[in-house]
Amino acid sequence: MIENRKKWQELLRQTRAYLEVLRDGGIVFAEGRFAKSTAGIEPPAAERVESAKAGRSRPMTAEERAALKAALTDPYARLVPRPPAAAGAPLAHPAATPIKRSRETSAPGPPAKPAKVTLKDRTEGAKVIAAAEDLERLRDLISGCYMCGLSAGRTHTVPGEGNPRAALMFIGEAPGYHEDVQGRPFVGRAGELLTKMIEAMGLRREDVYIANIVKCRPPGNRDPLPEEMLACEPYLKRQIELIRPKIICALGRIAIQGLLRETTPISQLRGQWRTYQNIPLMPTFHPAYLLRNPGGKRFAWEDLKAILARLGRPVPAGRSGP
Repeated sequence: MIENRKKWQELLRQTRAYLEVLRDGGIVFAEGRFAKSTAGIEPPAAERVESAKAGRSRPMTAEERAALKAALTDPYARLVPRPPAAAGAPLAHPAATPIKRSRETSAPGPPAKPAKVTLKDRTEGAKVIAAAEDLERLRDLISGCYMCGLSAGRTHTVPGEGNPRAALMFIGEAPGYHEDVQGRPFVGRAGELLTKMIEAMGLRREDVYIANIVKCRPPGNRDPLPEEMLACEPYLKRQIELIRPKIICALGRIAIQGLLRETTPISQLRGQWRTYQNIPLMPTFHPAYLLRNPGGKRFAWEDLKAILARLGRPVPAGRSGP
């Protein structure tokens, strides 16, 4: 009981000391709030002495009073170390002591990574996508995309992969089961055949860039809907702008018709040069179609050879197709 009484007495003393410092600065407590005194008259010293005695404890020393006043004036005062003032010299206000920032003395680090953005609105999303500075930022935006219904059933987004400065870019239609599980394009049986097609051209997967017209797997591997392709198209356009390929190879009916806005059968479109984003585009069969119809491989090989010729690369010796 006695110990609690002492604690309360000390708390009362500190409270009165705070109020006294405030009054020294012309602050008064009236009508339930603190306000600047209009009188501008400092309370008499005798009144302050009586106020200190009322606390039934020792009054604050001059050093304590100065420290308290500094703390009330600048809440960061105690965080800034300062050398002791010379004898008789007035205490400097903490604001007069410059704070040395760590960034001024240390070597500059890498720029902070932009905060992750969740895209839901297509109009605003298109603006954010168009401002993406690199493929890594674009990958982050794709992973946080909810601009169409495909986002509800995905396991992973499939942004694309390959050489960020590739001369040749392959664009398929949509991720399948294996792509959805791994978050990578063309990794199933169709992906194995695409790899063979690329190698038949004398290239590696690491030399080209592979993407899809949509970045999430449609339910049950159905064809992506037109509105889903429209929602994803800003990503593909920005990828093309960042990679700047010399040639695009569109794989399969869905990708070709989605890019070219045509309904012409693929049997008539393949092998005929078109343009997308001012870049030459060669339509050809999708590897999944070639797995079901091996006879189409010779036509696909003709399309790949046309791409090599446009790139100025010879057909590898001894190669007759994938």
